[in-house]
Amino acid sequence: MLTPDTTAAGATADEPDAPSLGELLARSAASLRERTAVQCLAEEEELPALSNVRAALVTTEDGVMTCRWASLAGRMYTLGLDEVERAFLGLVLSIVGVRQCHLAAVRHLNERRLKIVLLAMVRPTGNDRIAIGTRL
Repeated sequence: MLTPDTTAAGATADEPDAPSLGELLARSAASLRERTAVQCLAEEEELPALSNVRAALVTTEDGVMTCRWASLAGRMYTLGLDEVERAFLGLVLSIVGVRQCHLAAVRHLNERRLKIVLLAMVRPTGNDRIAIGTRL
């Protein structure tokens, strides 16, 4: 479990080169869907920085940090998140497959979070030709 002196990035003041929380969780991801969801949270940065979200999501099993996706899904409405944060988290949890979220939730996302979700949908295809972002 993360200790109080562990930052959202997973490093302590004594370990500036320690891997980030996202890197640690990505190592333990059992499937492409889990890796994609971890990457979404790592890119978003704000939700994993919340101690209540980390406590609901992260656990240590056999010395390895892992995600408890079902635990996070079950506690989503008790974490004190606003509608926008819940919409993003709901979409991420639906990527993993532990929760269903209506795609209409994207209307609540700001541009940065929408881009994260859209890229998450494209990455597993291996297609790097689809451009997501501002067009000139």
